[in-house]
Amino acid sequence: MIKIAIDGMGGDFAPQVTVAGAVEAANSFDDIEVIIVGREDAIKRELYKHKVVGGKISIKHASDMIEMSDSPVQSIKKKKDSSLSVAIDLIKQKEAQAVVTAGNTGAAVAASTLQLGLLPGIKRPGIAIMLPTPHGISIAIDVGANINPTSEHLLQYAIMANIYARYLLKKKQPSIGLLNIGEEESKGTELQKETYKLLRDSNLNFIGNIEGRDFFTGKVDCIVCDGFVGNVTLKLTESLLEMMISLISKEISKNWLAKIGAILCKSAFDSIRKDTNYEEAGGAPLLGVNGIVIISHGISSARAISNAIRVARDAVVERINDHIIDGITEYSKMHLESATNSSTQQHPTPRVIS
Repeated sequence: MIKIAIDGMGGDFAPQVTVAGAVEAANSFDDIEVIIVGREDAIKRELYKHKVVGGKISIKHASDMIEMSDSPVQSIKKKKDSSLSVAIDLIKQKEAQAVVTAGNTGAAVAASTLQLGLLPGIKRPGIAIMLPTPHGISIAIDVGANINPTSEHLLQYAIMANIYARYLLKKKQPSIGLLNIGEEESKGTELQKETYKLLRDSNLNFIGNIEGRDFFTGKVDCIVCDGFVGNVTLKLTESLLEMMISLISKEISKNWLAKIGAILCKSAFDSIRKDTNYEEAGGAPLLGVNGIVIISHGISSARAISNAIRVARDAVVERINDHIIDGITEYSKMHLESATNSSTQQHPTPRVIS
């Protein structure tokens, strides 16, 4: 049985939606048990509203909670018994195999890094998101965990995204693109230029730089960027989508002919909404930490929470962290062999003449 802990008090609509999502997931999968972490009385009140099949949900009491406005690091240090910290500690104590939270993203990254540590060889964790494109789902990393990365960090993000795309998205040879201000190798800051060289010389399927206009085209399977640019791009996209929906709704409401047209196009609109709905993606994996941590949107619905739990389950089943360790280890060996060969060529072994 796969045990998945959920931060029951995390998110704008907790614990109502977190409990409802936990119940939906627990009733959907035969191989998971959901541990809801938070204030026991509040969680029980919500659980009484739902029908749970079997004993597939349990409660772990936590007396405190981290607010969205709390300072990430300070809240982790001061609120030791928060639902987030207790949930993540369940992984450390091997009482759970994954955690899902819709709470404070910064606190989730800080708690996961401090309490679980990083996978062997990983320098910094990265938040990955799934992007709908005309050619299927792509993955972008990082979108907020590390706003001041090095080129080595970005290379490791590419390795982790490549592995996630292979095992979770079932892409045989994922293509990698570096988000930049132009496609030419010479474009960008020193960080982008140095990262380009590392990716070019790696064994990844690196196709080069991509621009912002390629974010949702499906030009590549994996997009690599720093956390600052990635987060701004993500938030801008959310705002643009909301604006477009608002404008379309406003125009449709202006006359009866447009309303009839909207009714006729309803199935198409529903299909587009499903393909672009964050609820279907469920959550963003925090890759690189020594445990499975899925971060959901603060406004997540019960459906989004349920899908986040599904993503956590799939990551456990596919042993994603084991594959990341193998990938980082393989690259390290190749890098060491390359450095050794280069050194040998520069300083050849003296030939002894007998």
